[in-house]
Amino acid sequence: MGSIRTQVGIVGAGPAGLLLGHLLHLNGIDSVIVENRSREYVIDRVRAGVLEQGTVDLLIAMGVSAGLCRAGLRHEGLYLSFGGTRHRVDLAGLTGGRAITVYGQNEVVRDLIDARVATARPLYFEADHVSVQALETPTPVMRFQHGGTDHEVRCDFIAGCDGFHGICRPAIPAGVLTVYERVYPFGWLGILAEAEPSSEELVYTYHERGFALFSMRSPAITRLYFQVPPDEPIDTWPDEAIWDEMLARMTTRDGWRPNVGRILQKSVTPMRSFVAAPMRHGRLFLAGDAAHIVPPTGAKGLNLAASDVLVLTRALKEFYANGRTEWLDRYSDVCVRRVWKAQRFSWWMTSTLHRFPDENAFDHQRQLADLDYLTSSRAAMTSLAEQYVGLPLDVSFDSVGLADQAATPG
Repeated sequence: MGSIRTQVGIVGAGPAGLLLGHLLHLNGIDSVIVENRSREYVIDRVRAGVLEQGTVDLLIAMGVSAGLCRAGLRHEGLYLSFGGTRHRVDLAGLTGGRAITVYGQNEVVRDLIDARVATARPLYFEADHVSVQALETPTPVMRFQHGGTDHEVRCDFIAGCDGFHGICRPAIPAGVLTVYERVYPFGWLGILAEAEPSSEELVYTYHERGFALFSMRSPAITRLYFQVPPDEPIDTWPDEAIWDEMLARMTTRDGWRPNVGRILQKSVTPMRSFVAAPMRHGRLFLAGDAAHIVPPTGAKGLNLAASDVLVLTRALKEFYANGRTEWLDRYSDVCVRRVWKAQRFSWWMTSTLHRFPDENAFDHQRQLADLDYLTSSRAAMTSLAEQYVGLPLDVSFDSVGLADQAATPG
C-alpha cells in the first residue's frame, strides 16, 4: 500500500474540489485530490454555465481566468418572457454594475485541471474504491485504489467535494445530518445546438405549455431547455419535435425566436431542492453538491460551491497560520445561511416560471400577475437582480490570501 501524508484530502475533482485545491496551493497548504471518474468525463459533463459576479472575480483573483476573459460572455441583463412579450431586467443598472458571465462549467473545470497540473500537486483520476475513515480523529484517512495500487492518505482534514451521489456524505453516521428535500413534479429537457444565439442575453419564458429557457455557451452554440415530466424518456423526443416545442413556447409577438440548428446533445434532468446540515462532521467538511442541490432555474449550483470553498479556505488558512479553530467551527453555519437564501431564490424562480400539474386557472392568472408586477416594479426587479448576480460574498479575498481588487472581463 502506498502511504501519503497531506494536510487536506479532497474527494472530487469537480469545480468545488479543484477550486479548493488551487486556493489551498496559493496559501501554501498541501492537498491531494481524488476523483473516481476519468479526466475526459469530468471535463465533458454538461453542467451549469452562469457565473455570478463574485465567482468571476474569484477566478480572476486566483489567476485562472485566461479562458474566462477570452471566451466568457458577460450579460448585463436578462429577459422574462410571458404573454408573447419579452421584458428586459437591467441587472447591471439595478446593482451598480454587477452582472453575470456565461462560461460553461466544463470550461471552468478544464481551466482548473490545467492549473492543478501546473502546480504538480497530486491529482488522481479514475480512482477506485474511494473511502474516508476516522473522521472524528485528528488524522482522518482517505483510501483508494489507483492503477492497481492501494493508497492510504493520512490527512489533517478531508473535504467532501464529490457531489450529490458521492461517498463522503453517506460516510457521516446516521442521525448526525438533518436532510431537507423537495422533489419537483417536472424536469428539464435540455439541448446543446449548433446554432448562433439569437439573443445576447438569457430569456426565461413562462408559457401555458410550460417553462422554457434560452441560453448559450458560445457565439456558435445555443443551450436551450423546456419543462417536461421528470421521468420523460429522451428517446420519445426526436430532434424535430424538440424544435417544434421550443419554438411554440419561446416565439414572441415581435417575431423573436431561437435559431434552429443541429442538436449536439440532449437529455432530461429531474429537479430537486436538497440541503444536508450541518456541513461538517469531525474533520470532514462537505462542500458544493455533496451538501446541497438547487433547481437550475436560479443558476446557483456552481456559485454556491465556490462560496463554500471560499469559506473553507479562510478557515483552513487561519488554522494553519495561527492554530485557531474558530472559523472551522463556524464553517457550516456561515455556508448554510447562504445556501438557504439561494434555495429560497431558486424555489421562487422555479415556482413563478413553471406550470405545476395540480394547478388551476386561478394559479395560472396569479403567476401572470406575479410576472406583470415583477417587470413593472423597479423594487421587484432590483430584488431579482441582486440575487441573480449574486449576494455579497461572506469572505473577503484578502482573508484567503488574494487581492481584493479584481477586473471584470468585458
